[in-house]
Amino acid sequence: MFDAMGDGSPRSRVTTASRAKGGLLVVGGFVLVLFAIEIVNMLTLHALNRTFGLRPRSADGLLDIFTFPLLHAGLNHLLSNTLPLIIFGFLVFLSGLRVFLTALGFSWLGSGLTVWLIGDGGITVGASGLVFGLFAFLLVRGFLNRNWGQILLSIVLFMVYGSILLGVLPVVAGYISWQAHLGGALGGVAAAMLLRRRNGNTGRP
Repeated sequence: MFDAMGDGSPRSRVTTASRAKGGLLVVGGFVLVLFAIEIVNMLTLHALNRTFGLRPRSADGLLDIFTFPLLHAGLNHLLSNTLPLIIFGFLVFLSGLRVFLTALGFSWLGSGLTVWLIGDGGITVGASGLVFGLFAFLLVRGFLNRNWGQILLSIVLFMVYGSILLGVLPVVAGYISWQAHLGGALGGVAAAMLLRRRNGNTGRP
């Protein structure tokens, strides 16, 4: 049974440890998949991007919503997303698999739909929309839940990573998809609101 209070009891410590282990396995496994896909992409001269990258306002582009975060413009692009994806994904996973999948799913769909609707017209790839979504989820959930532990975590994360939120503005560099960032962040906030309405608490930080 999940000890929602996190009172330091043996049951609570076991739950936290098991979730931490599960978070490392799931998030780490997802990142490994991204690297495996990037290796294949590099070997094919990034032909996957041309086939499965997101093309705004095209009928085929609707299917690309489900594939574009798995692709990257190059190894450096993937590396720039790796660390924040691991950190934010792990922290979200500590609240449980269902919470993680909800936050990830809303971030994925929010990012993709926003790019499809208002993208600049080129092909968009990358997991940065997921990064922004998970980050936004972590920032707002504590305030929605009135959970002081989660609020403290959101303050620390904002102090360390808050500058990345500038990436949701249209004034960022032209090669960066601010639409993906904005949509992902909105998806993360929506996930936090949905989980708040259902449970009143998304668990410990």
